Formats: sequence, structure tokens, C-alpha cells
Amino acid sequence: MIWDKKDISQETVKSIAARYDCDFLTASILVRRELTEGEEIRYFLEDDPRYLRNPFELPDMEDAVDRILAAREEGEKVLVFGDRDADGITGTALLTGYLRGLGLDVRWQLPVGDDPYGLSIQAVEEFAQASGSLIITVDCGISCTAEVERANELGIDVIVTDHHAPRDIAPDALVIVNPKLEKSAYGFQDLAGCAVAYKLVSALRFAVKSDTYGHSICLLNVRPSNDAYVVEAAKLRNLVVVKRLTETVIPGMVSIMETRLPAFLEGQQIFAWDAPLQKKMLAKMFGTSVEVYMLDMAVEIGKEVPQTAGKSLLRIREISKLAKYSDKGTEELDVFINLFTTFIRRREKLFTDEDRADLQLAALGTIADIMPLRDENRILVRSGVTSLQEKSRPGIHDLLFKLGLAGRRFGAMEISWQLCPVINAAGRMGSPEKAVALLLSEDPKERNKLADEIIAMNDERKKLSGDMWAVVEPRAADSLAEFDGKLVLAYGEDIVRGAAGLMANRMSGAFKVPAVVVSFSEKIATGSLRSARDFNVRSLMESCADLCIDWGGHNFAAGFSLDRSNWDAFLERLKNMARIIELKDETDEETVSVDAELPPPYLTPDILKLVDRFEPYGEQNDRLVFMTRGVRVADINFIGKPEAKHVKLTLDTGKHKWPAVYWQAAGKVKREFDLEDRVDLVYTVERNWFNGTETAQLKIIDLQRSDLRHSDGKPA
Repeated sequence: MIWDKKDISQETVKSIAARYDCDFLTASILVRRELTEGEEIRYFLEDDPRYLRNPFELPDMEDAVDRILAAREEGEKVLVFGDRDADGITGTALLTGYLRGLGLDVRWQLPVGDDPYGLSIQAVEEFAQASGSLIITVDCGISCTAEVERANELGIDVIVTDHHAPRDIAPDALVIVNPKLEKSAYGFQDLAGCAVAYKLVSALRFAVKSDTYGHSICLLNVRPSNDAYVVEAAKLRNLVVVKRLTETVIPGMVSIMETRLPAFLEGQQIFAWDAPLQKKMLAKMFGTSVEVYMLDMAVEIGKEVPQTAGKSLLRIREISKLAKYSDKGTEELDVFINLFTTFIRRREKLFTDEDRADLQLAALGTIADIMPLRDENRILVRSGVTSLQEKSRPGIHDLLFKLGLAGRRFGAMEISWQLCPVINAAGRMGSPEKAVALLLSEDPKERNKLADEIIAMNDERKKLSGDMWAVVEPRAADSLAEFDGKLVLAYGEDIVRGAAGLMANRMSGAFKVPAVVVSFSEKIATGSLRSARDFNVRSLMESCADLCIDWGGHNFAAGFSLDRSNWDAFLERLKNMARIIELKDETDEETVSVDAELPPPYLTPDILKLVDRFEPYGEQNDRLVFMTRGVRVADINFIGKPEAKHVKLTLDTGKHKWPAVYWQAAGKVKREFDLEDRVDLVYTVERNWFNGTETAQLKIIDLQRSDLRHSDGKPA
């Protein structure tokens, strides 16, 4: 195994440590992971939900909110239609629960059994027969062109909330809220479907609580600049900047009517910071006859944000966290915008216990759908996981208790291994409605029953997956040559649909090429694709789109359904595509990227604080990997049943003795290392929970006898 610790610029490390007020070790890890821009770094160093992006930056969000509030006013019947996986399940429960709290007449539905993915015409027609008038999709809908058209014919409005990439022709829905729309200016595309639902709920909360919803507000600031004054103004709608203006004016040179200010300010409610001072500067510019009516926000904001009281915007800029993370430079008006936004959010109490409970669902769906843990997904997941540990919401708590996770500390990766598969199992086994019912039920007895049923379904799924591997593995192996060694395929009537995704994932890992698994019913073929070696599987589906009833997914995981009559054509299309598939080369020797080298004296329990700082771990944010040289092997024990294949070590760093596990390493004892040896190792630092006690331990990735001549005794 190659240990790769990238060389980095110490000047860059020092600069980041100073600018973002972090220690050198944290800064060096950021640089080694190529996180050097303020916009990226803030999501690693900050926890506050106010750093989440404004939901109204998503396309047509205000239209969606208006339509839902109109449905409440008119007493309309609303249907929330979600997807069957954990992302869709959590998003459906999140949105349904909030709409019920608003008093809407709302029902929910998901595909069950062998139903195809997404909104169905049958569901639309049944809802129309029940006098329904508004459908809101969750984690689906962007490809449901025919279904939305049928809803329009029946007089039903459709709001699509989705995160899948749109096709060439979008459905003719009343509103589409999707960060991946071509017209979207949203700063982050990789939200999960449940996170888009959370954004809709956040926008609704703001609309219901704030008297500023739907109104245009103007923030004004005048500042001196040499012999002139700079007038800056910004129009905000729902706390989103929609227009800005900057005018530089030399006193006495022009009248206010000769500037763009009157047209920009006309009819606006104007707010300023230190209004008396602002008016004095305007008078110097345009004379005392010019009167601009403005409300002073300095005192009000100072009460809500005490650290700003009595300070100028220039002084506040020096201490502003948001300014610190800006790579574009921060003017006084930017500081004012940030303060005003913080003030409104705090005044309206938008981040309540109810919101934190919703973040639990958004975090679960984001983790389960393997979304990149970058940008705002980090704060969304971190906040949700923290809320789960502090006070998990009903339904989730029942599962945590039965899984032995209640009352203990866990991270995103533990959730992805233990909790998300249980929720996903309901959908894979054809009963996602039980998971939604569990998350929405107010009856403890019903929740207990549903939690038991869902865990039983997960146990059944595990057994089924074990049995199914014996079916698909030889078929995949036989198909490899048929697809030029670039793709594996397993299909048949004996493949259970609920196991297709799991099998495709396992096949791609085993064969190191993209994998396709297809389950046949009487008339329909339903399949799952999983990527390998950075291949974008959407390109495969796009080439076969005309043969499919429906398809969707992400760059590295997708699903589809088609008529069995199209199977031969689909198979031939896959063979043709396989000839031009380009896969990333695999190196003969595995490489592990090292984030930092820790000399033995620096390997103390305090390192867990650094490990926690980089949580959550998962997609595009692997666990921190450390390297340490010259550690003494103080004890060796063999573990594992029925055969002891693994090793538990005690490693002596001088000040501390660390427990460590080294999987599949029993055969290396005596041969590659032994008791009392000095060893070099690469490892992760994790928490181990056993018999109600939490301990820190090292998880060894690789280990070798030391060559102490290479140790400089200093941290990375």
C-alpha cells in the first residue's frame, strides 16, 4: 500500500490558520484536502444553521409557497407524493407533517409493491376522484411529463420538488423547485430530495411567521470615499438580494435627479444603519432640500445581536464571520445585508425545536441518498445528527432504541450503516408506506409495532441479499466478456426487485466495472445501475431513454423501467455503448491519502476534537487519515469467530496507550510485526461503543516496522 502525504505550502497553511482562526493542524488538513476557498472552508468550520442557503434562492420557491398558502385558505385537498427510498420517505414525512401542522387537508402516497418509480397516472386520477386539487411531489416528478399533463387535464395543479437532473423536456407543472434546473441560480446543486422538501418547509415557515414575506425592502448605505461619497443600495425580497446599485457622487456636482437613485428608491421601504449620519452625508451630497425617508435599524439590530450595538458597519466588518469567509471582498452594505438577515431570522425565531426536528429527517435522507457532504449539506447533516442525539423525534427514536443506538454518540457514517438501511428496507421490500407511517404516527403503540415490522423487513432483506448474490454473481461473471470487460449485467424473473440496487452496488465493487441488475415481472423490466471507476451511468440511460417507461437517478446510481417487449433492443443498446465506455485506470497498488502526520506525543485523546470538527464523514469527505511513526506494540490479541482473523493491539505512544483494531491482519503477526516492535502506521481515530462505555480507538489501515531515520518528530 502506498502512503500518500501530499506536500503543501506552509505559507498557505499559515495564511489559512490566521484568516480563519484555526490551528495549524486543522489548516494543514484543509490545504491537503484542497479546501482553500472561504466559501468551502466555512462549511467545515461553522455549525450555525444561519449559514444554510436561503430557500428563496431556489427557482420559483415563492410561487410554490403562495400556491400552498392559497390551498390552506381555500381548504383544498393536497396530495404529497414521494419516492419509495429513504430520501423520498423522509422528505414525504417532513413535508406532510409540516403541512398538517399548518392545518391543510393533506394525504400522502408513495409507490408500493411493484409500482413504477414516480408519480403515476393512476394516482393522479384517484386523487381527482377524491376532489383533490394540488399535488406536491417529493424526490420525484421531474421526469413525470405524462402524469403532470394528466393532472392538468383534470384541473389539478402540480408542484414538483425534486433534485434529479431534468431531461430535455420538463413537465408542464405549475411550479418546479429543483436546484438542477437550467435557470436555477442556486449556489449548490447537490441537495437531496428531502433537503429540497426541507427548503420548501423553511420557506413556508418564513412566509407564515414574517411580515416581510413577499415584500420588497431596500437597504441603503452611504460612505465617504476621498472627495466623494459612495451610495450603495440593495433590494431584498424574502431576504434574497434581487438588485443592487452603486453610485459615486462628488458633492455639489450633480443633483439627486441626475443619478439612478430616485428610480431605484422610489416606492421602497428604506432601512439604514445610523440613519442620522446617513442623512447628513446625503445632505452634503445633494443639499438639505433633499429628504430621503429611512428607518434606522442600528438600535433594533443591536438589541437582537448585542455584539453590534454602538458599532459602525466598518467596525462590524472587522469582526464579521461572514465577511471573513467571503472571497470577493465585503463592503459595508454586505455587512448590513447579513446583519438584517440575521436580525429577521432571530426575530421571527425561524430555527426552533420544530425546525431542528425537521433537520433530523433532512439529514437522514441526505446521508441515505449518498449526497456529497460538502457546502450546506455539511451543516444540514451536522445539525440534524446533533438534534438526533439530543432529542430524536418519535419514530426515529423507536428505531434508534431497537437498534441499540439510543443514548450514545454516533456520526453520519454510523447512521449510514445502521439506521438508513432499515428505513430503505421498507421501500426495497415493497412497503415504504410503513416507514412514512412510523415517522408520522403519534401513537406509541403503533410506532412500536411499525418499528418492529420495518426491522424485520431489514433482516429479511439481508437474508434475501445473501441468497440473491449466489444468483447474480455467476451471471455477472459470464456477462463480462459480452460487454468487452467494461460492464456486468444480471437479469431474470428470479431476481427480486427490492434487491436489485443492492446487488448492482455489490457487483460494481466486486468486478470494478459499472453494473446493471434487472428484475423481470410479467410485462415490465425494472433495473438498477451502479457506477465504478468514476463512470457516469446517466450517459448509459440517456442513450436508452427512448426505450424506457421511466428512468432517473444520479451520475453514479440510476434506475429504470421498460416494457419487456423492448428488452432485446435495450440489451443491444447496452452492448453498443459498452464499446465506447471509458473507465478510469486502476493502479496495481492501493493508495491511501494521509491527511496529517502525528508524532507519538501528539497522539492524545484531544485528537478526537479535530476528528469531530470534520464530521460529517461520507461521500466526498472521507474520514481523516493520520500517520504516526515509531509506536511500540505493547500488546497483541486475536479476535474473530469462528476463526480469529483480526488483531486487537495496544500501542504505546509514550504518554498514552491506545487500543487499536487491525482487520484481516492475524496472518501478519510474527511475519510483518510482533510484540515490542516499533511500527509506523496509517489509521483513523474512532469511537468504540461496548457494553455502554465509549472509548477512543485507532482503526489501522496499514502498518509496517519502523525506519526511525524518517521521523522528524514534528507534526504535519
